[in-house]
Amino acid sequence: MSHPKYLAASAFFCLSLFVGCSEDLSAQERAQERRQWIDAATPVSDDPRRVPREPGPSGPDGSVVLRGGRVFDGTGAPARDATVVIERNRITAILPPSSSQWPTGAQVIDVSGKTIMPGLIDLHTHLTYSEPDTPAEEAGDDSAATLRAMERMRYYLESGITSVRDVASMGFVPFRLKSWVQQNRIVGPRIFAAGQIITGTGGHGAEGLWRARCEHSSPGAIREASGPDDWREAVREQFKRGADLIKLASHYSRDEVQAAVKEAHALGLKVTVDAETFYIQWAVEAGVDSVEHPLPRTAETIRLMARKHVDSVPTLVPYIYIFDLDGGYFDSTSRRFSFSKDANFAMFRRLKSAGVRLGVGTDLVANWFRYLPQAYITELQQFVAGGYSVPAALVAATRTNAEILDVDDKLGTLTPGKLADVLVINGQPDVRLEDLAKIALVIRDGRIVVTDGRITIPPHVPVPEPKPKGAAQ
Repeated sequence: MSHPKYLAASAFFCLSLFVGCSEDLSAQERAQERRQWIDAATPVSDDPRRVPREPGPSGPDGSVVLRGGRVFDGTGAPARDATVVIERNRITAILPPSSSQWPTGAQVIDVSGKTIMPGLIDLHTHLTYSEPDTPAEEAGDDSAATLRAMERMRYYLESGITSVRDVASMGFVPFRLKSWVQQNRIVGPRIFAAGQIITGTGGHGAEGLWRARCEHSSPGAIREASGPDDWREAVREQFKRGADLIKLASHYSRDEVQAAVKEAHALGLKVTVDAETFYIQWAVEAGVDSVEHPLPRTAETIRLMARKHVDSVPTLVPYIYIFDLDGGYFDSTSRRFSFSKDANFAMFRRLKSAGVRLGVGTDLVANWFRYLPQAYITELQQFVAGGYSVPAALVAATRTNAEILDVDDKLGTLTPGKLADVLVINGQPDVRLEDLAKIALVIRDGRIVVTDGRITIPPHVPVPEPKPKGAAQ
């Protein structure tokens, strides 16, 4: 028998290994940690916050059957002929084309010759941002910001984008819009909102003279913080407002980014960062979940991203527009480095080659949302040019994006049990990305919201007038 002191030493050694592994794994599984406390049978909100909700049916009454199409389900499997059955707001079955085992009374839609696929997701949007011709008195006005956001929401939804990750908008606007979409009081894509960007004093988006002249800046979308305690408080402020994730931006100290990431993860939220050069290294070391944009970083940082499973949302298309329209990104202290379209594309390829998981986001500031759906298609075409197959690019836009959002248990693939965010395309987008512009039908949360490329709004249901007290019922 081993001597007790050796057993104790061995136990301490094993515990040390376990603690070390736990600390390392916490940098990988941090967003999943709170799921262990929720039983699978407990209904929760359809967002990364996973707040328990009352049980009961969700979505519209009845069933919708998409019959006779080819199904690209987003899982990575090739497209196949099949029928998709939706009951209320859930996909309940993917049937063989010969089957008719769907609920009696279902609305059956013939989609022969068309492709059925999951709704697209855009991981980088700013719903409230101003346009170049926005009057100064409207730029910081909440009501004007709300109207700007609603116009953008229409463009995204009509382009087949059924979910958007808003990574900085004014005040409470994105949270209010998210709630109204969830309640089906307005038509729009699902909104997963970060709230305000958190940055150091004078950091990205808060850069003095640059901010004053920047045509797409959005007052109220930036939260400047100074010191670890203030960065921690800024995270809590976004969580209190209803944030689905936290967005950080350089500059910051090591202690500041570590404090923010640790607080966000303790609250169960993922963290993404808009940073460059050594700031990306600091953020990855601190445990962020993803990095926005194709900005410069070292080979060591890229290797660390791959090892720690830190995702990338490269957003190539906005920089294409910046260089094509303006010739460069000028007068910003958060862009003090040399870069170009070629350098950005090279970064994309380096990230892919290293095994970093890449998501799809467009960052359509200014008036660039008016380029949709082509802007989104152009981003996917960059993925293909960088080594993705066309089907793999579509998987990135659906399943992978849902994984990065931390809602892959609810969205991203056409799988029984998942939420019914579904597109019907007049063509084969898994063969020709350009066919994504041919939207025939958009279903969001089980409701038909776009028909033949146009928003569909059902008539209101009038409520009977009240009767005088004592009147016959």
